[in-house]
Amino acid sequence: MRAMVCDGFGGPEVLQPAELPRPEPLGTEVLVRVHAAGVNPVDWKTRADGETPAPVGPGPYVLGWDVSGVVEQVGIGVTRFAVGDEVYGMPWFPRQAGGYAQYVTAPSRQFARKPAGLEHVEAAGLPLAGLTAWQALVDTADVRPGQRVLVTAAAGGVGHLAVQIAKARGGYVLGTASAGKHEVLRSLGVDEPIDYTSVDVADTVRDVDVVLDLVGGAAGPSLLRVLRPGGILIPIAGGASDAAVAAAADAGVRAATVLVEPDGAALTELSRLVDGGRLGVRVAATFPLADAAEAHRLGEQGRTLGKIVLTVS
Repeated sequence: MRAMVCDGFGGPEVLQPAELPRPEPLGTEVLVRVHAAGVNPVDWKTRADGETPAPVGPGPYVLGWDVSGVVEQVGIGVTRFAVGDEVYGMPWFPRQAGGYAQYVTAPSRQFARKPAGLEHVEAAGLPLAGLTAWQALVDTADVRPGQRVLVTAAAGGVGHLAVQIAKARGGYVLGTASAGKHEVLRSLGVDEPIDYTSVDVADTVRDVDVVLDLVGGAAGPSLLRVLRPGGILIPIAGGASDAAVAAAADAGVRAATVLVEPDGAALTELSRLVDGGRLGVRVAATFPLADAAEAHRLGEQGRTLGKIVLTVS
C-alpha cells in the first residue's frame, strides 16, 4: 500500500512516500480502506520533535489518526460492521495508527458509521477534533442549557466544532477570533464573538461556566478569573498544570486536563448531530496524500478556518 513515512523528526520534508505491506486485521479488528485522512496539530508537532503524547518514532513511522473510508475486511468476532460499510474514526490514539496510508486496521469499536450527510473528506476532519470537543464539553464539563461557554480559537479545527456542540447542548457561546472571522463565528452559532486582538479576554469576559481554552500558553491560567464559582477551565494545549489546578481550587473553580481517546459511541453521537443538521465540518483545504508535507506547512501557519484533509483513495 502507499503511505507517507517519516524517518525521524524534523521539518515537513521528512514526510516521504513509501510502499508498505498492507496490514491484516486481528480478531475484533477491521481493515479500512482510507479515502481521506485528517491533518491535526498533533501530527506536525509529532513530526517536528516527537514531544507530544503520541509515542512514535524515531522512525520510520506513519502519522495520522483521523480517517474516513470503507471496511475492506473484518476480523473474527466483529459484528458491528460488514465489508462495504462506510466508517470513520480516530483509531489507536495516542499510539500510532498510520492514517497517512491507503489502509489502517483497528478495533471495530474505535470506529462509527460515517454520517450520511458528509463526504469522506468532511468526515475525515471530524474524529480527533470532534471527540476532543465532545469529551471536554459533554463528558467532562457536562454543558447544560443556559450555561455560558467560552471557546478560544473558536474558528479553528477543534473550536468550530466545539461551538456547535455547545450550542447543541443549549449553551450561550462566546468565541474568540480576530475580527475578520466574526461572521464565520456567528454562522457557527457563536452568540458573542470576541476580538482577542483588541481586548484582553481575561479582563473583558465574566460569569462563564465553562472555558475551553484551545490556545494555551502563559495567558491560559488568567482565564480562571472569567469563571463564575463552580466553573471549569479545560485547557487543551498542554493541559492543566499542577499550579493551574491549585489556583483554580483557591478561586472556587476547577481546572481539568482532557486527552482525547478513541470512542466509537461518542462518534455515533456526533454522527447524530451531523445527520440532524446541528453539526457541520468546515474543510479549509485538501491535499493529495503525496502532498502531506504541504498540508503540514499550511497547518503550521496557524491561520486556517476549519480542518485540513488529505485525499487518499
